[in-house]
Amino acid sequence: MKTDINALDPESIDFSMLDYDCSYIEGNKTRMNYKYVYQANSKFVTAVINRGWRRFGKYFFYPICGSCNECKSLRIDVENYQMSKSQRKSIKRNKNTQIILQKPTITQAHINLYNKYHHSKSETDGWSHKSISQKEYYENFVEGAFEFGKEVLYMVDGNLVGVDLIDILNDGISSIYFYYDRDYARQSLGVYSLLYQIELARKLELKWIYLGYWVDGCKAFEYKTNFKPQEILDGFPNINDNSWWVKNY
Repeated sequence: MKTDINALDPESIDFSMLDYDCSYIEGNKTRMNYKYVYQANSKFVTAVINRGWRRFGKYFFYPICGSCNECKSLRIDVENYQMSKSQRKSIKRNKNTQIILQKPTITQAHINLYNKYHHSKSETDGWSHKSISQKEYYENFVEGAFEFGKEVLYMVDGNLVGVDLIDILNDGISSIYFYYDRDYARQSLGVYSLLYQIELARKLELKWIYLGYWVDGCKAFEYKTNFKPQEILDGFPNINDNSWWVKNY
């Protein structure tokens, strides 16, 4: 069924960025199309995420690269998902991990953990790193959550060791961003956080976990293909057009 954007599109500003170096494919350029939404609602967010968009704060976006179509959207089939043996081990490793689901917040513990994670990734994986300010964190991860945005906090012995930002949609859960204390790498918190999303979706009777983008050959996205069955969306259909997802084996 087609979606009438006039019936659900809130007040917004549309714009595009200039081309910049792609983070996923060396030598490529990328360009993003943005919609800054003043007051988003669940119906709108569900429609655009279903068509391959992403959200950070009040900004919704998708790539419009002129010569490349390598970014594909993935989603997990929640009803038919079955854990692998290695994924079950992550649950055992986190038997003492406390989980808190709530509206996104900002504390000094959030800022410290975020910066620690990105500093560590800059040393091991070559990520560019600049410490995030409270204002930047608020604009990216707290502002724009409205009634659908949530954070999942992972606590060990009273310490914050992981933060998972998600949107709860009308048909699924959208994974926005996850960061964690890499001193706890043995606990496989990234895997554990996705397993919790799947469990939460089942409790809420939602069909999908929207994983964001996948680029063939990109190391940062390899983990996403371990959660099957899943579907893939090729392209970014207009919000007034149907979205066609196909099984990704």
